[in-house]
Amino acid sequence: MYLKFNRDEDKLIVTLNGELDHHSAEEVRVKIDDRLDRDNVRKLILNFSGVTFMDSSGIGVVIGRYKKLITKDGKVVIAEPKGSVKRVFELSGLFKIVKAYDSIEEAINCH
Repeated sequence: MYLKFNRDEDKLIVTLNGELDHHSAEEVRVKIDDRLDRDNVRKLILNFSGVTFMDSSGIGVVIGRYKKLITKDGKVVIAEPKGSVKRVFELSGLFKIVKAYDSIEEAINCH
C-alpha cells in the first residue's frame, strides 16, 4: 500500500494505491493519524481511485479516522471508490455515515 499526502489549507487529501487489507491497515492507520495529529486538519479526503482490493480492515481504517475527526468537528469523505471496493463500502453501510464523491474536485468542494 502506497500513500500520497497533499495538503490544501485545512484539508488533507490522502491518495491510496494498492490493497487495503489486514496486512496494510495498521501502517495506513499510523501514517494518516500521524499527519492528522501534526497538521491542523478539519477535513480528510480519502482518494480510493487506486485501491485494487479492500477487506473489512479498510472499513475499520475509515471508521477510525471518522471518529477521530468528528471529535474535532471535522469530517471524512471518500473520493472515487471503484468496483469491488465501492461494493464493500455499500454492503457495509459506510456510505450512510461517510459521504462518497465521484471525483476529488467534488470531495474538496463539498461542505
